[in-house]
Amino acid sequence: MRGALAIPLLALLTLLLGGPAVIAGLLDPTGRLPHDVVRVWGRLFLRIVGIRVELEGLGHIPRGPAVFAANHSSALDIPIMFGYLPVRFRIIHKRSLILIPVIGWFLFVSGHIAIDRRGGFRAKRSLESAARRIRGGTSLVVFPEGTRSADGRVGPFKRGSFILALKAAVPVIPVSLIGVKRLIPNGVLSLRKGTVRLEILPALSVFGRGPEDAAALAAEVREAVATACAGSSP
Repeated sequence: MRGALAIPLLALLTLLLGGPAVIAGLLDPTGRLPHDVVRVWGRLFLRIVGIRVELEGLGHIPRGPAVFAANHSSALDIPIMFGYLPVRFRIIHKRSLILIPVIGWFLFVSGHIAIDRRGGFRAKRSLESAARRIRGGTSLVVFPEGTRSADGRVGPFKRGSFILALKAAVPVIPVSLIGVKRLIPNGVLSLRKGTVRLEILPALSVFGRGPEDAAALAAEVREAVATACAGSSP
């Protein structure tokens, strides 16, 4: 029953708070106000469906911009990160998402980073623009697996997000989302109440590394995230 209510509940909250988030983005070009609205969206949804989030590792958050790299196992990951990561951040999305009503409008007016994948030149120009945004003070949240893990185990991390961190010369913060798959083992319809943990791990410096080191950095971050997931339970 809880899972069956999750999808309409999420849609309702998105409609109710999506409009205010878009308006907030138009009024506040810094992105702070719309992010705060979406934080309410994430926390409210999780609270209603009975999911409690424990937060650890606050001392590992740097004072400046960073790339936060998290494992990805379910649809809950987005509301967990928006609701409880105590940083105002942007995400990377396909440029075509801007055309989706409410969600796309929010992404556009709130300054989230659109990547144009239509050809090498457009993609390279998008990445260069994204790196400039990060250098200018914009933190980024990425899910480097690229798709949700089917069994909850942390898969290989793709190098693209780490090229951005290296180009922007900002630290990478591994983030482990622990116990999420246990609460949603077979999709949204299997959702059950319980506790998950958002654990922020020590930063990895990119000092002395270049874009050619992106694959090695991706593997290092993946190892940190996977180790925390394997050795902890909420």
